[in-house]
Amino acid sequence: MNEVPERVRATSSPRYAQVATYMRLPLVPKAVGYDVAVIGAPYDGGTSYRPGARLAPRAIRHESCLIHGTGIDRGPNIFDVLDVVDAGDLDLSPFSMELAIETATQALTELLQDNDAFLMFGGDHSLSLPGMRAAYAKHGPLAVLHLDAHSDTFPPVYGGLHHHGTPFRWGLDEGLIDPHSMIQIGIRGHNPSPDSLDYPRGRGVTVVTAQECEGPDAVERLTQLIREVAGDRPLYVSVDVDVVDPAFAPGTGTPAPGGLTSRELLGLLNAVGDLNPVAFDVMEVCPPFDHSGITALLAAEVGAELLYQYLRVHRGDSTVRPTFSRTNVTNGATFPTESKGKP
Repeated sequence: MNEVPERVRATSSPRYAQVATYMRLPLVPKAVGYDVAVIGAPYDGGTSYRPGARLAPRAIRHESCLIHGTGIDRGPNIFDVLDVVDAGDLDLSPFSMELAIETATQALTELLQDNDAFLMFGGDHSLSLPGMRAAYAKHGPLAVLHLDAHSDTFPPVYGGLHHHGTPFRWGLDEGLIDPHSMIQIGIRGHNPSPDSLDYPRGRGVTVVTAQECEGPDAVERLTQLIREVAGDRPLYVSVDVDVVDPAFAPGTGTPAPGGLTSRELLGLLNAVGDLNPVAFDVMEVCPPFDHSGITALLAAEVGAELLYQYLRVHRGDSTVRPTFSRTNVTNGATFPTESKGKP
C-alpha cells in the first residue's frame, strides 16, 4: 500500500478553505500504485452545441469540497479503506481533435497501467474513447454501462472524426467493447434521422430509452438488467450528466428534457458494486450554463458514488447498508434497519 499524503479533513479545515482538489484528496500528479486515480479532462473540442465543458474539472473539484466521503449507513469513510488521490488534469490540445484524443489515450493508458482504476471528470464525451482504449489495453474486451440522453454512436460530422457523439461507435468498431455486454440507459430526445439507434441495436447493444425508465420499480428492474448484461466482464462506466433531466442538471452542452432524476441515477449505480468495474468517467458538465453549481455538485456526487461502489467490490467487507423493513407503529413511517456485511 502506498503511503498516501494526508487528505484535508473538514474537522481541521473548513470546506471552503485550501486549494480545491477532488473531495480534498491529496494532489499527486504522477500517481503510481493507488487504488483509484482521479483525473480531470478539461477539453471540449468535440462539442457540437454549447461549449464550456473544458471548465468542468475545476467546477467539479470546487463543489466536491462539500462531500466528506462517509455516507449514511455505509460504514467507514471511503478514503480510510481505499487509496485514492487526485492526479490533476490531462493537458489536451484545444486546437486539434486528433491530437487531443491521441494524447488522452497515451496518458490514460499509462495512468491505468500504474494504478488499479481511474475516475475521469470532463470534459466532452469524445474522451470516453481514450478511456475505453486504456481499459481495453489492460483488461481486454469491456462491458460498458453508459448512462446518457444520447447513444453517442453517430458517424463523424462537419469533418470531425472524434466529436462527442462518436465515442461508442468507435469503441464498438475498434473491438474495445463486447456489444452484448453493453447497456445504454436514458436515451431520448431528437436525432437527425429516425434510424439513429439502428447502429447500436444492430450490433447487439442493449438500449433502454428514457420512456422505459418509468415506473415505481424502474430502478430495481434496471439495476438487475445492468447486472445481467454486464456479467463478469471488466466494466467501464460512463456517465453523461445529461442523462439527468435539465431540472437537476442544467449545466450541460446538449440538454434533453424528460430525463432521470438525480436520485434515480444514483440508484442505478448500485449495480456497479455487484460487477467488475475497472474505470469510470463522468462527462459533459458545462459550467457556463450551470446554476449555483448544481450540475457540478451532482457530477461530484456521482463520482463519490462510483468510488463507494468500487469500495464494495474490492474492500467492502465492513460496509453497512440500510434495508427498509422496520415500521413505526405510531404513524406507519418506515425506517432503515441496518444490515452488516458485504453487500
